[in-house]
Amino acid sequence: VQLQASGGGLVQAGGSLRLSCAASGISLRINDLAWHRQAPGKQRDIVAHINSVGSTYYADPVKGRFTIFRDNAKNTVYLQMNSLRPEDTGVYFCKVQGVPIWGQGTLVTVSS
Repeated sequence: VQLQASGGGLVQAGGSLRLSCAASGISLRINDLAWHRQAPGKQRDIVAHINSVGSTYYADPVKGRFTIFRDNAKNTVYLQMNSLRPEDTGVYFCKVQGVPIWGQGTLVTVSS
């Protein structure tokens, strides 16, 4: 199983980014998926979650700004991030629930 996150970068506060996580070796269609964030010097926390039937969960700091969704045909999960804030800065990782593998992650830096 491999998870490759991409789409990070440097953006000004108020801007938007879309992260992608392409999976190989596993079908995302039947799994619960999540995006996690690790800010500098802090622990890795869940940001958003989507289950196999499309129900979603968002951490309070990102509610109303972030959207998690999947494209089963592309075996990819996305995180649309709008109205970005400096506190959104960190490395973002995608995760398949129940699979003890972390992909490489993608760095998001939001400048004020």
